[in-house]
Amino acid sequence: MTSTYDDGKSPKRHAAGLFDIRNIIGALLGIYGVILLLVAIFGNSGRSQADKPDSHANLWMGVALLVAGLFFLAWARIRPIVVDEVELARDRAEGESGPDQGSTMQP
Repeated sequence: MTSTYDDGKSPKRHAAGLFDIRNIIGALLGIYGVILLLVAIFGNSGRSQADKPDSHANLWMGVALLVAGLFFLAWARIRPIVVDEVELARDRAEGESGPDQGSTMQP
């Protein structure tokens, strides 16, 4: 989601996109959820239900991880992090100039 303004007065802004940590967390949780769902569906073929009392653990954890991953991805999509280019440039300039010469630290 990119938003720029043509009037020249408003700052240039853009969304963080893939660099948003919520996208990374959501993708990882979703991948792990899909893996657990596949193990729950296809990994139970050679065993009887009496041999393993927690036979549905992979299924339920896979569903929970998939739901949590979708929540993170939806959250990042609905409320994206907006980066203000003017403020970012000002912060970089302040960082390069070093600490303020007039300030003193109190012990």
